[in-house]
Amino acid sequence: MNFALYRELLAVRPIRRLLLVGMVARIPHSAAGVLLTLHIVLTLGQGYAAAGAAAAVMTIGIALGAPWRGRRVDTVGLRTALIPSVISETVIWSVVPHVSYQWLLPLVFVGGLLTLPIFSVVRQSLGVLAEGEQRRTAFALDAITTEVVFMIGPAAGAVVATSGYTTAGLTVVGVSTSLAGLFLMWFNPPTRSEALSLECAEDEQHAAEAAVLSTAPAHVQEAAAELAPAGAATSTAQGLRGKLAGGFSWFTATVAALFAVAAGAGMVLSGTDVGIVAALEIGGHQGEIGIVFVFWCAASVVGGLIYGAMHRPIPPIFLLLGMAALTLPMAFAHDTWTLALVSILPGLLCAPVLSAASEKVADLVSEERRGEAMGWYGSALTAGVAFGSPLAGIFIDVMGPSGGFVSVGAAGVVLCLVGLALQQRRRKTAY
Repeated sequence: MNFALYRELLAVRPIRRLLLVGMVARIPHSAAGVLLTLHIVLTLGQGYAAAGAAAAVMTIGIALGAPWRGRRVDTVGLRTALIPSVISETVIWSVVPHVSYQWLLPLVFVGGLLTLPIFSVVRQSLGVLAEGEQRRTAFALDAITTEVVFMIGPAAGAVVATSGYTTAGLTVVGVSTSLAGLFLMWFNPPTRSEALSLECAEDEQHAAEAAVLSTAPAHVQEAAAELAPAGAATSTAQGLRGKLAGGFSWFTATVAALFAVAAGAGMVLSGTDVGIVAALEIGGHQGEIGIVFVFWCAASVVGGLIYGAMHRPIPPIFLLLGMAALTLPMAFAHDTWTLALVSILPGLLCAPVLSAASEKVADLVSEERRGEAMGWYGSALTAGVAFGSPLAGIFIDVMGPSGGFVSVGAAGVVLCLVGLALQQRRRKTAY
């Protein structure tokens, strides 16, 4: 393992700034899940199945909107593509806490459809700014910063909700996300290597920005400093390949398998999220929700750090299988600290699963189609979330708090075993 890769990566100013902006922009919506769940349960007096259904409706909206938003980023640029999100986030989340459950459902669907696509934008830009082993470390570090966000957001959301301020909390989520979108538009991270080359070439004309160029990745320095014919030829060839490919030619069986892994990860993570909230709220310890989230997410940070320093990738499906299987013991925890300690085991694999799948998609899809591919990757992830939340909610209402962990853990294991069986059968057919 080479932990020096992190130091080298963070020495690149555009990457460092992108990761920081992405982390800050994700905090509001990381609190939204807990706030929405407890708003529906505590303020509106509905059950956890209803709360899970609302989360599912919102994530279905995100799943449908992500490919379109990713394609818009590819075609019209980041700044123009983000305008609908910046407007809708404030409007939708300011209205949601003031309506009945029946009106809440279509509103959160539209909110999901137009949500700020921060996750896919950060991954797409990292695919441009990093390559080779550095890309694995970059995606691992992105997953780690996401876990730090989920150590802060849900805990803050739980405190706000249990203090009786779900209405104010949901409004703040919308306004804060819109402000984050405006900042992202101002920062305008590169989503295509051509754009990055142009940006760096312009920076060369300003002495004050010389340090940025000197710390950029090697392939970017060459393109910006010399605009070499070879670099131009490569860019032209890539563009031609993208035009010739067209359609969904990038959507291979391997990419489809990665999307299935993303969906499985989303299902397990969202079900675990709902399970943690339900276990502590039903037990009368809702004020301690943040403790479990800190342990769960801190374990993911550690796992992500280890995975990002590895020289060889691990197949995402094996990481998901481990995470799903290790979620099952959480059903036997009956107090806050036991639940927090048991959550460490599946938590260690959270960031590695998402990092490994994102890295593989970026490797397999050319950058001309990567925005769309990352959009569909996000759709698969959020489709899993949309399925996991109500699945856990239904089993919680029927079996009690343990039902959430059992349902999504078992479903994740079954998904992985089926996927491995299909892979084995395809190899035998090939021979």
